[in-house]
Amino acid sequence: MAISAKLVKALRQKTGAGMMDCKKALTETDGDMDAAVEYLQKKSLASAGKRAHKVAAEGAVGSYIHSGRIGVLVEINCETDFVGRSDEFAEIVKNVAMHIAASNPQYVSDTEIADDVVAKQREIFLAQMEDQGKPAHILDRIVDGKIKKWKKGVCLLDQPYVKDPDKSVGQYVIEAAANIKEKVSVRRFVRFELGEGIEKEETDFAAEVAAATQGG
Repeated sequence: MAISAKLVKALRQKTGAGMMDCKKALTETDGDMDAAVEYLQKKSLASAGKRAHKVAAEGAVGSYIHSGRIGVLVEINCETDFVGRSDEFAEIVKNVAMHIAASNPQYVSDTEIADDVVAKQREIFLAQMEDQGKPAHILDRIVDGKIKKWKKGVCLLDQPYVKDPDKSVGQYVIEAAANIKEKVSVRRFVRFELGEGIEKEETDFAAEVAAATQGG
């Protein structure tokens, strides 16, 4: 079937992929928008996988400040200095920094979580389940599920991306890497919240940032 420019433009706006990639995806899927989105997602994963062995030591340290109350510094790496200085890469860094401000992750990925931290969290969940009178023979299975969910909540790459909660931050980074055709990796970050650790009246700044981010 003939693929209209309007349909190609709509897919590009939906996915951020290049015009030719969008046209090919729609051609391969007979103009089915949902199937074309899935086609592009699979292509992004394959492209990122091929570059997994590449060294990503260039990139940028980006920052985001929200209302003078929450501040983030994040280092994101790519393969070349040329890409690291591009507007496209700056947008990736900005988006990830804004997400960190909004969602307050504790780690980049679960590989950073120390064994003793996981063990302590397991103890907490186990005690909670025992207090609720859960049968002993299913406790471990329940706690395993809770640990998995907890990791997704505290690890940046596993969190639902604030600008598109249907995908994780990790998926967003993979898709962004496919668009710029280089390996992209989030190396480290630090997040500051005004008055953090000082006893004060509770104010949910993170929810405020998340609302502002989704609206942007």
